[in-house]
Amino acid sequence: MDKEVLNLKKVGILKGIAHPVRLRIVEALSKKDMCVCEIAEMFNFDRTTISKHLALMKNIGILGDRKEGLNVYYSLRMPCLASLLACIERVVSGDELGAMVLLCGCGASEKTGDQEEIR
Repeated sequence: MDKEVLNLKKVGILKGIAHPVRLRIVEALSKKDMCVCEIAEMFNFDRTTISKHLALMKNIGILGDRKEGLNVYYSLRMPCLASLLACIERVVSGDELGAMVLLCGCGASEKTGDQEEIR
C-alpha cells in the first residue's frame, strides 16, 4: 500500500475516535461487546445519533458488528486502541514516563543529552 494512502487511513482512524462520544464507546467496547441498546443507555442522545457514530467507526474499521436475533452487537476490531488510549490518559494525567512505559508498553525511554527519546 502506498505510504500516502496508508497515512490517510491512519488519520481516518484517529479522526474516528476524536470525538467524546466515540471515545467513550471505544473505551466501553474495550471491556466487552455491547448491543446498541446498551451503548445508547450510556448517553442522553437518541439511538439514531449513537447509530451514526457506530456506523462511522464500523466503516473505517474500528468496530465490527454481529446480529443476534433483533439485537446488533458491536465489538472493538482494533483492541490496540485500548492501550493507546490508556497511554494517552497516563500522559495527560501527568504520570512519570517510566511508569507509563512499564504499564502501557509504548517503549523504553532513553536519555540523550537534553532530549528524551522513546524507542
